[in-house]
This record gives sequence, C-alpha cells and structure tokens, in this order.
Amino acid sequence: MKKTLSLLLACALMGALLAGCGAGGDKPAASGGTLTLNVYNWGEYISDGSEGSYDTVTEFEKWYQSAYGQKVKVNYDTYASNEDMYAKLSAGAVSYDVVIPSDYMIARMAEEGMLLELDFDNIPNSANIDDDFKGLFFDPENKYTVPYTYGVTGIIWDANQVDEADARGWELLWNEKYAGMILQYNNPRDAFGTAMYKLGIDVNTTDKSEWDRAYDELIAQRPLRYGLVMDEIYNLMESGEAAIGVYYAGDYFTMLDAQADGVDLQFYYPEPTNYFIDAMCIPKCCQNKELAERFINFMLDRDAAVANAEYTYYASPNRTVYTDADYIEEMGEEAMEILYPGNDDFAANFDRVAYRNLPQETLDYMNTLWENVKIS
Repeated sequence: MKKTLSLLLACALMGALLAGCGAGGDKPAASGGTLTLNVYNWGEYISDGSEGSYDTVTEFEKWYQSAYGQKVKVNYDTYASNEDMYAKLSAGAVSYDVVIPSDYMIARMAEEGMLLELDFDNIPNSANIDDDFKGLFFDPENKYTVPYTYGVTGIIWDANQVDEADARGWELLWNEKYAGMILQYNNPRDAFGTAMYKLGIDVNTTDKSEWDRAYDELIAQRPLRYGLVMDEIYNLMESGEAAIGVYYAGDYFTMLDAQADGVDLQFYYPEPTNYFIDAMCIPKCCQNKELAERFINFMLDRDAAVANAEYTYYASPNRTVYTDADYIEEMGEEAMEILYPGNDDFAANFDRVAYRNLPQETLDYMNTLWENVKIS
C-alpha cells in the first residue's frame, strides 16, 4: 500500500494505454522492434536508481535484452490508492500489463474477472515466496498473484508536538489536544477502518448500523483533522506541519529519513490494526502476458527483491530478502523489529483483521457515507 506520487510518464504512456482493457494478449507485442511493458504501481514502490540505488526498471530492460536478445521499454505509471487503480482499470479506458494491488482489491478484481491466471512456468522465482503468504483469502488457489510486500498499519507521531503518554491506541487520532494537527486517510476503506478498529467493529461487517457508527466517528473527527491525505502525508509529517498521521509501517522509515530539524517522528501499532499484502498480478487488459510474467519473475530475483525491499522499507515475503545478512545489516535493528516482529504470527493476524472483499451493496453504502465525510 505505497504511497508517494512520482512523476507520471503521461506522454510516454498515452499511446500505449489508449488500447483499453480488453482480452489479454498471450505474446509480447513489439513496436518498432522494441517490446513494450506497461506497469501500474504505487508511487515510490520500486527501487528507481535515485541516490545511487539499484534501478529496477533499467536493470530489467538490460537483463531482458541480454537473456532474450530483444529490447524492451517499460512504461511505469503510479497510483495513490487501490480505489484509484480499480476505477481506472474497471473503466476500460487503459491497458496495463502488471499491477500491484492490495489483498482485498485483488479479491474484488478476481471475482469480477479482471485478472488473468499466471503461468508459473514463466515465474520460477515464485518458489522464493514463503508458504505463509500463499493460499490466503484473496487468492486461495494461488492462481492470480505473487506477493510483493506485506505490512501493518500504524500511527506516526511527532514527539516534539505530541505527549508520549497520549501516543496510545487509535484514540490519538481523536485527541482534542491536537486539533488541527491530525491526518486521516483520504480513501474510504482505510479511513473507515481506523474508526472501526477504534470502536471494536468488524471491518468486514455488512451491517449498515455498524457503518453508521463508524461514519459518526469520522464526522466527530472532522474538526480535529488537518486534512484527508494520501501521498501528502510525507511532506506534512516530515516538515512538522502536521503532528499525527496514520499510515503504513514501511513509510514511517521513509519519513524518518527525510524529517526536518526539530521533528522527532515516532511510530507504534495500535491494536487491532490492518495487516495487508500487496501482490503482483496481471490484469485482463494485459497486452504482453509472457513479458509481464518474466518481469514478475525478475522482481523476485534476489538482487531486485533486496533492492526493492531496502528502497521501500516494506517487509518482504521473499526468503532471499529477509534471510540476507547484508539486507538485515542495511535495514538496522529498529526497522527489522518493526517490519518483522519476531513474536508476530502474520498469517493468523492477517486472517483475523485484514480487509476483505465487501459485497457491492456494502461498498455502495460505504462510498455514499464517504462522500458525506468529505463534504461535511
């Protein structure tokens, strides 16, 4: 569930994406002797060569030409939320070959026939994925996905503006002492999730009265909020302009690295909270299925997987990553303890509290309430 917008490659993508989301292609398509791969991912969710880091896209293009004697051009576009990604794909106006949604959105897309089954003969590195991350609710038969990252939602707070004694539970997001300093998610599933976890409501309930309770909680929070944000949380927390935000554990370390003088960002997990998995999959609109599978396989190779995990600060389900001595040393003790808590049974917690695919009636009701949250 990642998270800062990089520059969109709008001009480069325009021609490739206008084909729309139709039937998937079985063979890589070439244009002018060069294959084209369109990847749609969260912002800042891949090691991109900045500050001397491993450039995953460039390395894939070089590797592919070396391995197959064919040039390939990767067009890389980003989105800020699962809902944004789903809206664009379901509208049928664009075409992508690889997408990396979160678990509950994958379940919805699979149910609606928006995903292609993977040919794992083209993805032998899928064997690197720990068995604890297979056979889960969003892909019980492991037909559509290969897990990319996983994590837990937590609360980030500035110790120079927030009393340590107040940094407990979900209540911090509703603490009147910090009116005008609190950031809330700008997407309905996550925002309602914070209220539901706080109230002890099942985040997957279909009971409208329970959604009404969560709605009332979000309305009560409104005068306390600085604003509803997604990618904007980085600058606001790093600069100290806001003091409290709810986001994903990996992003805390990105903010920590960039915090301004006078800002002292801290992090904790409220209980309960959302556990999530983001996974690579191929949408039905794919025009380059074999090429897409080879890209997924490359992403699972040790060098790319470690580089991406180091860059994103997200926990990896890939054994070649979390057992790698250099990776462990590079991340450091604090990051490893937060990202890979030794006493945490991720699979059990994921099954207990993760968002699941909601019935359309419930989704419609949630979205109606959400429109009122945004305008109230």
